[in-house]
Amino acid sequence: MEIIRIGSQPSTKGPEDWFTGTVRIDPLFQPNESRRAAASTVTFEAGSRTAWHTHPLGQTLIVVSGLGWVQREGGPIEEIRPGDVVWFEPDEKHWHGASPKVAMIHIAIQEQLNGKVVTWMEKVTDEQYSGRTSN
Repeated sequence: MEIIRIGSQPSTKGPEDWFTGTVRIDPLFQPNESRRAAASTVTFEAGSRTAWHTHPLGQTLIVVSGLGWVQREGGPIEEIRPGDVVWFEPDEKHWHGASPKVAMIHIAIQEQLNGKVVTWMEKVTDEQYSGRTSN
């Protein structure tokens, strides 16, 4: 058994290369010899979002609070709310973040494959985020 105590892992700022706006990442657990999943609580201030990205074994988001937006490549922007669970297929290009006026917190869970959990791509443009154009 392992207990990871709250506050035992430092919060980090979402790197500017991977996020637009103010984002805080609070790690929950990391892969180890017996577990290939990693999870973090991610807090997006209003208007903040990820860059486009994929996960080799997919990603699950569990919305904790606020109002968020998600989009997969070629699809519409979808609203997500507390209690919603979002699944992105392996290698499905997507982004997620807060709505323009309301912050959002979600738990992100993804598994590693050959030591990799994510491939980051280009940033979501303001036009893509507003829904005026799609990728």
